[in-house]
Amino acid sequence: MYIATLLTCPTSPTLSRETVESLRNAWGGGDAIWLSVGEAAEFVVADMPLNLWEVWENLQSMGVDLIVQPRANRVKRMLLADMDSTMIEQECIDELADEAGVGPRVADITARAMNGELDFDGALRERVGLLKGLDESVIDQVLETRITLMPGGPVLLATMKANGAYAALVSGGFTAFTAKVAATLGFDENRANTLIIKDGKLSGEVGTPILGRQAKVDALEQITTRLGISETDVLAVGDGANDLGMLGRAGSGVALHAKPTVAAQCDVRINHGDLTALLYLQGYAKTDFVDV
Repeated sequence: MYIATLLTCPTSPTLSRETVESLRNAWGGGDAIWLSVGEAAEFVVADMPLNLWEVWENLQSMGVDLIVQPRANRVKRMLLADMDSTMIEQECIDELADEAGVGPRVADITARAMNGELDFDGALRERVGLLKGLDESVIDQVLETRITLMPGGPVLLATMKANGAYAALVSGGFTAFTAKVAATLGFDENRANTLIIKDGKLSGEVGTPILGRQAKVDALEQITTRLGISETDVLAVGDGANDLGMLGRAGSGVALHAKPTVAAQCDVRINHGDLTALLYLQGYAKTDFVDV
């Protein structure tokens, strides 16, 4: 058995009853359950629909996301999340680069790396090298003035943790940022790269080993083993090429507002919803959300 979930942007919901009922009838699904009127609904289907991606494409033009997943084990016991452009709305290194006066150059490298066009390790070293000489105080300045949380993140963390889930933030960014974001949102642990600082300034170097695609997979393996849970119990979310390893291994791997080449390799794609979409995917209704 499978669950078909339809959802849309919570600030401007466009999900109509006609859309849900029409698809339910076409697929011979069970009764539609509204998780949030106008925003998210689900119904059971016996088999994976053969025309799933054709229907998905049509719904995208209406501002609606569609996910079909196995009904079993969809409530997850662990959240494994990327940070940049996933739990926060920015790429931290791009914000630092803007302060250093090399913003466009670094942003271009970031975009190409996240799209899988460049080797992650080499691209990170190149970008960090361009930050050499930047005063370390700029890190706190960027955190205070430039970094904003992705909509839905606080509710996602609060609700999953209230229901016993473990949460890990694993980023190809930097510990100076993950520590603050993790503490703000309530993650149980965080892993990221380290910016080397000498005499109060960024040295242009990054600590080794570099945390990239494989390190995120390693985190998935290590944390699930430590917790005594299965990888199928994990909900992973990310947007870049370096997230594909963990997205493919997790029980549910969500490409959130992802780069096109990344989204194309994922079965769960959220382009219109915010991070609360990850709760709807697990069957939580809006009335189950924990207020923050």
